[in-house]
Amino acid sequence: MKFNPNARLDTSQVQDRRRSGGRVTVPTGGGSGGGFGGMPSGKGGLAVGGGALGIIGIIVFVILSMVSGGGGASSSPGLLQGLADSGSNSSLDSGQLASSCRTGADAATNEDCANVAFINSIQDYWSDTFAASGVTYRPATTVFYSGQTPTGCGPGDKGMGPFYCPADQRVYVDLTFWEELKNRFGGNDAPFTQAYVLAHEYGHHVQNLLGTSDRVGNAVGATSGAVRLELQADCYAGVWANHATSTPGADGQVLITDISQTDLNNALQTAGIIGDDYIQSELAGQRVDPSQFSHGTSAQRQKWFTTGYQTGQPQACNTFETNDLG
Repeated sequence: MKFNPNARLDTSQVQDRRRSGGRVTVPTGGGSGGGFGGMPSGKGGLAVGGGALGIIGIIVFVILSMVSGGGGASSSPGLLQGLADSGSNSSLDSGQLASSCRTGADAATNEDCANVAFINSIQDYWSDTFAASGVTYRPATTVFYSGQTPTGCGPGDKGMGPFYCPADQRVYVDLTFWEELKNRFGGNDAPFTQAYVLAHEYGHHVQNLLGTSDRVGNAVGATSGAVRLELQADCYAGVWANHATSTPGADGQVLITDISQTDLNNALQTAGIIGDDYIQSELAGQRVDPSQFSHGTSAQRQKWFTTGYQTGQPQACNTFETNDLG
């Protein structure tokens, strides 16, 4: 993929806690939903969008549930159709990020800046889409952290993978996740894979703003609301990808100028290794148990990302109104 070297980056959409140790005061609260690689959580302060567990966490969950023998929501119709740590109040050390990540040229050579660029582009798209329907989009800050960090949904941990917290409306990501995804789970850490993961999490933010997440309970299973929520977030990620090369930023310039088939293949490969069936069989070494699905199969995740990308229409992502999830 390619970035417009002249487009401006907006680092105000990111908080960098990696050098401040993550010691900040944040509001407490509850949430509901599911995540990129994690089990969905209910009203209890757990995270949404990365779920209570991330991709690492779901593998642990699957293994434990398999070994121990343990074991329908409605969405808004088409998009826009019609434990916090109370420790020290240390300042967020985002100054270095701001000084390093100024333009698309920086995004092309610096992974941190590339992630800022993805966040900017994703939010630019959703802001424009909401506005076109007469609705105001509320931006969500992404928090870069290292190891652990307090969140409005409870303690955030590297093992969760990227996740979205509805209580404070923030996306959280330990950027070492990209390396973990590649080295431990057989995925790839290509730039567009990172973009796909972030776009999925912002899909959960959109669901939160639209009230979709609130209609999904704790139940899991092949046709559960949890699975439908996750597949919809994958589809929303694909919708953004369709529009990424034509979405202008605040400076009027398009930030991402090219997304290749290789980029799309990298995203689809990642979607393939985070399907419930793949995790259960290939990573946990157990039989596939659809009653424990929380995110959908590999084929379903690939299908819904592709649906979003090919149609470019959020309305095509209504996974709650179909009997054919793929």
